Order: sequence, then structure tokens, then C-alpha cells
Amino acid sequence: MYAALKRANIHGVAAWGWPMGEHMSITRSAIKKQAVDRTSQVQSFIWEGTDKRGVKMKGEQSARNVNMLRAELRRQGIIPSLVKTKPKPLFGAAGKKVTSKDIAFFSRQMATMMKSGVPIVGSLEIIGEGHKNPRMRQMVGRIRTDIEGGSSLYEAISKHPVQFDELYRNLVRAGEGAGVLETVLDTVANYKENIETLKGKIKKALFYPAMVVAVALIVSAILLIFVVPQFEEVFKSFGAELPAFTQMIVNASRLMVSYWWLLLVIMAGGISGLIFAYKRSPRMQHTMDRLILKFPIIGQIMHNSSIARFARTTAVTFKAGVPLVEALSIVAGATGNKVYEEAVLRMRDDVSVGYPVNMAMKQVNLFPHMVIQMTAIGEEAGALDAMLFKVAEYFEQEVNNAVDALSSLLEPLIMVFIGTIVGGMVIGMYLPIFKLGAVVG
Repeated sequence: MYAALKRANIHGVAAWGWPMGEHMSITRSAIKKQAVDRTSQVQSFIWEGTDKRGVKMKGEQSARNVNMLRAELRRQGIIPSLVKTKPKPLFGAAGKKVTSKDIAFFSRQMATMMKSGVPIVGSLEIIGEGHKNPRMRQMVGRIRTDIEGGSSLYEAISKHPVQFDELYRNLVRAGEGAGVLETVLDTVANYKENIETLKGKIKKALFYPAMVVAVALIVSAILLIFVVPQFEEVFKSFGAELPAFTQMIVNASRLMVSYWWLLLVIMAGGISGLIFAYKRSPRMQHTMDRLILKFPIIGQIMHNSSIARFARTTAVTFKAGVPLVEALSIVAGATGNKVYEEAVLRMRDDVSVGYPVNMAMKQVNLFPHMVIQMTAIGEEAGALDAMLFKVAEYFEQEVNNAVDALSSLLEPLIMVFIGTIVGGMVIGMYLPIFKLGAVVG
């Protein structure tokens, strides 16, 4: 038998009758096809079938191709009768973007399942199939595929830098290197959840002033466009000169009625231009962030928020084993404010040449004395991360208290502000009538 096989191979023919060249080509094609199958993107499919009892079933599931999904369904005891790619809707076909909250929830799920002994690939499969957001589902599927192909979790998430920032990636790398990935993921989940809560508080604090301005503008526009012109018709019958305040309101009304569309375009263009400039220009970002820090009440909330984010992020990275200088480079972009970002980068430069962190803090002249003192104590005791966690908790609570106080304060202020605008316009409209009554009297 062996001799026959050898003779067949010598003559360039495979033992089963194919020429050797064609056999090698087919083998290469098969290997190439397997590699493509392994790296193909996860897709969403809808399926119909029956179970062992003949009960009809249907559902939606993610897989790399139809054949793999059919095999998975049969493994579960389901005989598939229909498997097809899920059609994309006309609107929102790609699904909503992957948000920071999605990543926080992903981290919590990964940490919980890995601590329970679920393998990393199995954890990713469960998370991917259970997520409602198609983009998140596809991203998790790609990460799982990369890990099945031999990549580490750090290497897999590094292909998605928008969703997993430098801080996240470095923490995962440190966790994998130390063999404590599930512990690090739990730390990351806590960190992300705290940061998301803090962001929510800041958005709430900024929302109230924006709402006051928006309501005031809407009320003013309604009065100027619809109410004041009616009064103007009445004033024409008086045949007398209007008071200066009333005339100013009437002129503003005429401008609004005639050019409301132009004013709307200018306002929208101005806001869009400001947002565009803020995103593209570091100098603009620095200027705006510095101005925000100087606002009454809001400025102090932003200060406390940036300090809390700095402290928590530094503590998390340092605890994970990231060197301090590298940690400060990562932390700078996580403070949420350009002024603090530049300050932390200056601190990094000082620490890199031998300064203690507390001395570097003093040099930037931005951190409160309490923070500097607590950092110094933490460094002396060899417990910098623990002390920074306490700093973060303190300033996060300060943000919570300030936002709650701001909410209570702004509710009556909104009423007073809108009442002043409406009352001022009403007085302006009735001034000519009061004067006419005085003349007649």
C-alpha cells in the first residue's frame, strides 16, 4: 500500500487520483477559506425552525456565517428551516453609536462573568448576542473573533480606539500582564460607572442655565412676533409719540417679524460655528474651558469635577501597576477640561525629573491645599492610590451636593427671570395706555 502511494506521488498524482499540483492548489484554497471564515465579521441573522417536539420557533442571533449558525442551532436541538441575514431598516440602519455607558456596562458584564469562571470567549459571546445595539454587537463579535484567532484582549480592543480609550487599553494590558484581568476589569467597571455618574451630574448642572436661556428666548420671540404687533395696531390709533421703552419693544418686534428667519440662521450658524471651532481648535478649547472655570457656581462644580476625575483615574492606573509618569500621560486627557489637562502634563514633566507628585501639584497652582496635603501623606505612607481614591470620593460628593443645591436655587430663579422678561414687555406695552389715561384724566 505504502509503495503504491509513493509511486503515485513520484508521478505527480495524489493517491486519490488528482494531479499533485491541483491537490496542493485545492489544499491552499481550503486553508485560505478557513482563515477567511475565522476572521469574517459577525452578522445578525433571523431564523425559523422546530425543536425536538416539533414546536415551531424563531429568533435572532449573531454568527459569522449561515452555516455556523445552522450548526449552532442543531447543537441546541433546533432544526432550522430558514436562516437569513437580518434586513437593515431604512432609518438608523447601522444602529446607534457605541456610547461610554455601553462600554461601562460591557466592563461590568465581563468582570462579573470572568469572576464566575466563564471563559473570556464565552463571556464575549454571551454579551454580544444579548446586546440590542447592532454596532455594539458587531464590535464585541470582532473582539471575540480576534481572541479566538490568538490575540490578547488588549490587542483585540486596541483595534477599536474610539470606544476603548488609551486609559482602558493600558489598564487591560496591565491586568493581562499581571494575570489579574478579571480584577482589573472589575476596577475598570467601577471607574467607568463613577465617571458616567459624574458626567451626568455635570450635564445636569450645565442643563439648567441653558434651559433658562432657551425658555427666555422662546417666550420673548412669541411675545415679539404675535403679541406686540397687536398692541402696535392699537397704538397707531392714538396718534401720539410712544414712550422710548415702548418704542424700543415695537422696533424689536418689527425686526423679529420681518427677519425672524435671518435671525434664526445667524443664531444657528453662530452656535454651530462655535461648536466646530471648539472641537477643532485647542486654543479655543483652552479659552472656553478657562472661562467656564471662572463662572459663578458652575465654575466651582467644574473644578471639583476635574479634580475628582484626575484623582480617580490616577488611582486606578497606579493601582493597576502602570508607572506613574505613564499614568499621568494617560490621566491628562481624562480630566474633562483643557486647563487641567495641560496642568497634569506639566506635572508629568516634573515627576519625570524626580519631583514628588505633591510638589508637582504645587507648581501648577491649580489644586486645593487639601488635595496637595492628602497626596503628600499618601506618597509618604506608600499608599498614593488609596489616598487618591479618598480625594476622588470627597470631590465627587462635593459635585453631587453642588448640583443638588443648584437645582433648588435655579427653580425660583427661572421663574423670576422669565417673569422679569414678560413683566417688562407687558409694562412697556401698557405705558402708552397709562399715559393716555393720565392725559384724559
